[in-house]
Amino acid sequence: TTGMLVSALLVLLFCLRGHAGPSPHFLQQPDDLVALLGAEARLPCALGEYWGLVQWTKDGLALGGERDLPGWSRYWISGNAASGQHDLYIRPVELEDQASYECQATQAGLRSRPAQLHVLVPPEAPQVLGGPFVSLVAGVPANLTCRSRGDARPIPELLWFRDGIRLDGTTFHQTLLKEGTTRLVESILSLTPSSADDGATLVCRARSQALPSGKDTAITLSLQYPPVVTLSAEPQSVLEGEKVTFLCQATAQPPVTGYRWAKGGSPVLGARGPMLEVVADASFLIEPVSCEVSNAVGSANRSTALDVQFGPILQARPEPMSVDVGGDASFSCAWRGNPLPRVTWTRSGDAQVLGSGPTLRLPSVGPEDAGDYVCRAEPGLSGLGGGAAEARLTVNAPPIVTALHSAPAFLRGPARLQCLVFASPAPDAVVWSWDEGFLAAGSQGRFLVETFPAPEGRGGQGPALISVLHISGTQESDFSRGFNCSARNRLGEGGARVSLGRRDLLPTVRIVAAVAAAAVTLLTVIIGVALCCWRHGKASASFSKQKNLVRIPGSSDGSSSRGPEEEETGSGEDRGPIVHTDHSDLVLDEEGALETKDPTNGYYKVRGVSPPTSPNSCVTPLQVKSPGIFNLP
Repeated sequence: TTGMLVSALLVLLFCLRGHAGPSPHFLQQPDDLVALLGAEARLPCALGEYWGLVQWTKDGLALGGERDLPGWSRYWISGNAASGQHDLYIRPVELEDQASYECQATQAGLRSRPAQLHVLVPPEAPQVLGGPFVSLVAGVPANLTCRSRGDARPIPELLWFRDGIRLDGTTFHQTLLKEGTTRLVESILSLTPSSADDGATLVCRARSQALPSGKDTAITLSLQYPPVVTLSAEPQSVLEGEKVTFLCQATAQPPVTGYRWAKGGSPVLGARGPMLEVVADASFLIEPVSCEVSNAVGSANRSTALDVQFGPILQARPEPMSVDVGGDASFSCAWRGNPLPRVTWTRSGDAQVLGSGPTLRLPSVGPEDAGDYVCRAEPGLSGLGGGAAEARLTVNAPPIVTALHSAPAFLRGPARLQCLVFASPAPDAVVWSWDEGFLAAGSQGRFLVETFPAPEGRGGQGPALISVLHISGTQESDFSRGFNCSARNRLGEGGARVSLGRRDLLPTVRIVAAVAAAAVTLLTVIIGVALCCWRHGKASASFSKQKNLVRIPGSSDGSSSRGPEEEETGSGEDRGPIVHTDHSDLVLDEEGALETKDPTNGYYKVRGVSPPTSPNSCVTPLQVKSPGIFNLP
């Protein structure tokens, strides 16, 4: 309520004064002003019929109503306030002072027109590139560059002078290095110097509104020329391994001070004179030899490449590829040689050429295209180089599952079934299935599955896996049903049926028994034959000249009875073993056979000896004619 009352009184007082005399007005308003950086700036402001508060604003920001303007150390208000003088002073002027200023009589509601303060920054002395002594080549067009860098405001112009005369043929451009502040100004003078320009002085001047007289930078021209170089090689065309001599010749003013040799941009150590001798190799074809000659002015170089003939050198090997079935595949390899080598493509282990050139393309590949492909280059004219590089093509296709041989198993014994899986990409899992279940890994009841990488995969068909199904305690149903081994990847599924063979115990026992019986029989025959031969040898020593002999045990003298015919017909051949019989009658038939009756009726045993059927036999065949009678042939 009090504030409203005060405001009303002020308005009433203003109205009364308006009716009483002239109203407040500006006697002098500020104008736009240009000031040099570091100088003093004055913005005038005078009011009539006003004795209230006066303030200045900078870009709309009030500087304050006090005369010393606290917080603005370089700013103050000066003049006779009683006479209405309220001038704004700024010293020293800085770049941040460039702004729009107003003088305001706040209680009278008066505002002066805006006054813009422009701050001028004089340019610095320009810089001539290469100065103060610039060497130029007579008769060769050249550019002289003069630069002015800094925050000069306004932007200075760069002028060229010679002997006080302004030179034409210059180009001018400016570059802003930092937004709103630092600028780079260039002036380029193009000229073709002559011998008369030697020692001439050129001046580059930077001037602006801030410095009308400008600042100068002078340079002195020195007309010289760098070496003119000629480089030759002998011979120019060589075989790899041959010697080559390079000769570097130069003219220069001032004279040559040094030589430097390089190959492919890398210095040749130890080479300093005008001659270089090397042994050529393949690198000289793509890495030229250069000779750089220097003098006091500068340097010049020339380079040359040799025509070196060399055999193929592999630069880029073919990369392995993995392609889905039906997709396109391509291999690339790069060989370098002079002359250019002939490149052919084959499959590993096959001599048939599939293509020639650096690239082999295989459209719509199938599983049969998987494998290793060879990029081959033949040796060059020198017999050096050449060779082969290969890369594998993997064809991504559904898994290929093959059943591996599994040994037959005994009933209620352990069993092992195996399958081999080729797949690219690798299968998510290998699953065994049967009538009542399936298993991919781990164990389930009598079944256990393990899968591991195969020792070596089939070329190009991806990694191989072996999956094994272990069965503990086989049952009758395991031999009659089939087991399925299957694998799946993103391209499809493959599988194979694996059967379990049965091994019976009884046939094995029979075989073992038969073998044992055969062995016993053979041993018995061998022993019998050995005994027979041993006894036959003993009998032959006793009865070598007797053909037939009958011994009756119990005779007093133990001698043998022999008839005259027996002695005549006897021989030294073996007579065979002695034959025992319990019969009383013994008949010996042979050309007037002697028939003897046993008077003891079988009480005594009679032994008869007869010759064998052949000289090499120790067994005498016996023929039974009648009970008690043996026929000894």
